[in-house]
Amino acid sequence: MGTALVLSTLALVGILIAFTAASLTPARGALPERMTIEGPIAGRLNQPTMRERINVPFQALVDVSNRQRRLNGGLTLTEKLIRADIKLVPSELVMIQIAFLVGGALVALLRFGFGWQFVVAGVLAFLIPMRYVNYRQRKRLAALNGQLPDTVGLLSNALKAGLSLPQALDTVARNSSRPISEELTRVVREMSLGVGATAALSNMVRRVGSQDLDLVVIAISIQMAVGGNLARLLDTISLTVRQRIQVKEKIGALTAQARASGWIITLLPLVVATFLYFVTPTYFRPMFESALGIALLIVAAIAILVGNLLVRRIVNFRV
Repeated sequence: MGTALVLSTLALVGILIAFTAASLTPARGALPERMTIEGPIAGRLNQPTMRERINVPFQALVDVSNRQRRLNGGLTLTEKLIRADIKLVPSELVMIQIAFLVGGALVALLRFGFGWQFVVAGVLAFLIPMRYVNYRQRKRLAALNGQLPDTVGLLSNALKAGLSLPQALDTVARNSSRPISEELTRVVREMSLGVGATAALSNMVRRVGSQDLDLVVIAISIQMAVGGNLARLLDTISLTVRQRIQVKEKIGALTAQARASGWIITLLPLVVATFLYFVTPTYFRPMFESALGIALLIVAAIAILVGNLLVRRIVNFRV
């Protein structure tokens, strides 16, 4: 227990030092540029607002995270929020994560005292907001992919009626529902500001991250470069995307029982162990105090992780 206490203290001190260092080193351009106002009230009007001052240290953390994500080829926090359709700036998301970390650590500290539990609770609470962002992102992507076949069909019908591509996109955007209507509205707005159709559609693909939409945009780009009947091409793509979605849904229905069994087998030991630890700590405490108990917990965790990965590998198919 003494070693766990020392490690917990070092982890807490490291988190505080990292956050303090980032807070004392504001990111370049963290405060937005303001219009220069001259006059007796210029000093007060040119000062940043309280919200901007609060966001400065968190924006520094966002910049560090974005640089690391770009180096690893991942999505930045801004891109994740856009794909999840969450109306927050990245610094506010980091602020929420820090609040969850502190809240989870305090709850564990009040329940178990100063030990390794409050570090684990803080880390798990810190991950909750990002898990919610990923959930919203997957949900929005699934909704958009489900609307895509009908949207492509409407676009093809609009082109057959004699409308140009920008007019057809505008018509489909006004007669569709969210989230596809929002993305098409952004495309029409970009095109009205002088952005080319191919570039505007490519920007939509980067915002959404849909492979099916990428297929549609590639087909439109090729047709605009070499010519041809775009309406007939969109009809073919709409049929292909619809069949692909049907195959995915059929595979999901056939593997639903296996996926549910995998998650039940994975979560059941964790839920039971957590329940016993919180309800009767003295009953479960020997698993953490003896070397044999710790070894058994490590072996069980490895076995659960390997089993979950194998089940997910078996039931996941790329269509």
